[in-house]
Amino acid sequence: MFSNRVKSLGRFFKEVHGEFLKIIWPSRREFIGAVIIAIVVMCFFAIYLGVVDFCLGWLMKRVFSDVLGI
Repeated sequence: MFSNRVKSLGRFFKEVHGEFLKIIWPSRREFIGAVIIAIVVMCFFAIYLGVVDFCLGWLMKRVFSDVLGI
């Protein structure tokens, strides 16, 4: 029982190593380009969500100040 688990664990790691050898890693230039794109997209969505949050907050203040008389 124990030896079967050890053998299957060894086979598992051997197969994982074989899969790692199949990986095609991006070049440095591709990696930097992907990082720059990710940062630009994150900044865009951060600004977009900030503007939406500000507008909705302003709208809620206007609505509730009229309703509650604040």
